[in-house]
Parts: sequence; structure tokens; C-alpha cells
Amino acid sequence: MAFLSDTALDALLNIVKDNAEELTICSSAPVTYTEAHTTYKLGTKATPTVTGPADHTSGRKITVSAITDGTVSGTGTAGYWAISDVTGTALLAAGSLASSQGVTSGNTFTLTEFIISVADPT
Repeated sequence: MAFLSDTALDALLNIVKDNAEELTICSSAPVTYTEAHTTYKLGTKATPTVTGPADHTSGRKITVSAITDGTVSGTGTAGYWAISDVTGTALLAAGSLASSQGVTSGNTFTLTEFIISVADPT
């Protein structure tokens, strides 16, 4: 059975937390920085608030605070989020939105708080 300490799991999550310079909403699931930052980007929130790491059901988590003032730069249906390190041009984390939302360029977007978790090894 494998074992990773909370310190090791926290180090992974802290990379995301400490380097989260941009959260984007995207029309498709990004797997690269370019896709998150340019190709699929519909909107941006600079320097999202990320807290943690903390205990989670069976592992560790960080929490991305709710967003009320994201800037929409494209028109379409946002179904995904991405967190990027702009300075290092790196996609750090990505996932599906709780529900897709139609967005229009020039408007603002909102997101509810969500978590990013890492499970304990089994």
C-alpha cells in the first residue's frame, strides 16, 4: 500500500495556490496553457483567491473562492474552468463548471466557490 504524507500532498496543492495568476472560463476542456489562455478562453478573473490546503474527505484540498466580477471577453457557452500561471505559461489545473453558462463579450461572469482535491493514495 502506498503512502504520501499530508506535507507531500500539500506541496502539490500549494503549487496551484501559490501560482494561480489567472482563472479562465473556457468553451472546451483545456489541456495546455495556450488552450486555457487563448484558444478556448471566454473570460478571465485575474488573481483568484485560493485558500488551503486543508483536510478533505479522503485527502487534501484547496478552495477557490466565489467569483463575482470575472470579465467576459468572448461569446459562447462556458463549460470549463482553468487556473494558470501566466508568468510561467503553465496550465496548473482545469475542470468542469458545476453547470454550463452562456456568456456574452463585455459582460461579467460569476462562479460559486469550488474545491480542487487530491485523494490519499490507496
